[in-house]
Amino acid sequence: MSKALLKSASLVSLMTLISRIFGFGRDLIAAQIFGVNPNVDAFYIAFKIPNFMRNIFAEGSFSQAFVPVLSDYRQNRSKQEVVLFIRHMSAAFIIILLAVTILGILGAPYLISLFAPGLDSYRSQLASKMLRITFPYLMLISLSAFIGSILNSYNKFGIPALTPALLNICLILTAFTLAHYLLISIESQAWGVLIAGFVQVLFQLPSLYRIGFSIFPKFCWHDEGVKRVYKLIIPALFGSSTGQINILLNTMLASFLTTGSITWLYYSERLAYFPLGIFGVALATVVLPQLSRQHAIESTEGFSKLLDWGVRCNLLIGIPASIAMLILSGPLIVSLFQYGKFTIDDVLMTQQSVIAYSVGLQAFMLAKVLSSAFYAKQDVLTPVKLSIISLLAGMILSVILIWPLRHAGLALATSLSAWINTTLLCLALYKRGVYRIQKSWWKFILQLTFANSMLSLFLWWNCENIITWINWSYAQRFAHIFSLGCGSIVLYVFCLWLSNMRLGYFKVLTS
Repeated sequence: MSKALLKSASLVSLMTLISRIFGFGRDLIAAQIFGVNPNVDAFYIAFKIPNFMRNIFAEGSFSQAFVPVLSDYRQNRSKQEVVLFIRHMSAAFIIILLAVTILGILGAPYLISLFAPGLDSYRSQLASKMLRITFPYLMLISLSAFIGSILNSYNKFGIPALTPALLNICLILTAFTLAHYLLISIESQAWGVLIAGFVQVLFQLPSLYRIGFSIFPKFCWHDEGVKRVYKLIIPALFGSSTGQINILLNTMLASFLTTGSITWLYYSERLAYFPLGIFGVALATVVLPQLSRQHAIESTEGFSKLLDWGVRCNLLIGIPASIAMLILSGPLIVSLFQYGKFTIDDVLMTQQSVIAYSVGLQAFMLAKVLSSAFYAKQDVLTPVKLSIISLLAGMILSVILIWPLRHAGLALATSLSAWINTTLLCLALYKRGVYRIQKSWWKFILQLTFANSMLSLFLWWNCENIITWINWSYAQRFAHIFSLGCGSIVLYVFCLWLSNMRLGYFKVLTS
């Protein structure tokens, strides 16, 4: 099982990496063409609202409620019953999404006032206009996530993981083409978001049909499986939304700060969540269906070992990623964004919040795997309670830290809140006996400490000061980043090997 899990996680990571590379290309182009200005702030608000709801409803609560029920159907029902369940679920989901989309379009100005009350009249009106274009993306990307959840449950991970790249491709194409024909060029990105929604749904349909399923709706409100999903989905909304609500609060508070604060936080999130998307989400995507199956066959030992495997893999990647993000924050921002209208001041402001987000990167990644254990057992109330505690703590920290640290204080509050949530999740799993720590943990910790200490020294010694990076050409920046990246990977793997860590060590855990 562990070999298949490693293969699946690697495939998802690879596909996500491709998507993220396109994402950085999109951000690099956007920074150069559009820069940092009131129009760009307005777009990121209009984009963040449907994106925020997507993370909570589609890829958050819905997937966490739907996948365990689907796994149970696969284990205990016939193929025909599974097909009907998916079609019934599709009908109920589409009706809800359609209603939310219509309300969102009609109430765009009110949503902008709610999500970003500090915007001036011009930015508020522009954001409302673009939100009416981007809001239908919520319905389309939610359907895309629905299809992706089905494919993931049947171990078809590649296509769903690659699908997000289509959004980045559409935004790049509209930036180079449509932007030249619009009076306000940033509106091209709003249309790019809408186009991407249709493309992402159509891209996955052939894969769904190949495994014998369809999302063509068939209405049956009394379907047992649909009822179970919606019984789980409402409390799961809170459990999956802690980080997103903290980010939303940051956006609201940032709207009262200096113009550009919203955009600086956006670019910071993009950088900080790069390893989260590649590794953290990839692991959670692969682990959730497997944990659900272990629960369905009532294998307590297998469940615990699989969860331990996920935590160790998470730490193995998350700790060096956090270190690299912390030390290389300035060089990465300069290399990726400091072109055209993206100024040196924008670099320094964005760097502050990237450093703050890097503090919580490991916590964000761990929370993805730990919360999957609760959802696999169809226990949504526990993560809800813990999420509320961490959310309240994050709100208090945001209000406190915004005064001395401005936008960076908001990012730091989100990181600290993530650590509170992760700690509470881990303690709850351990106390209930769901997660039993496996053998050799002390040895594992020592191995990680040694390898990451060497990595930190290497990066600190070889990272030039920010002024040097700014003065370098495009080619020099990327050549040095590439050499640092390759050197870091080689050194880290060598140090792990030197400390006697082998690939087979991870295979034993789930054997």
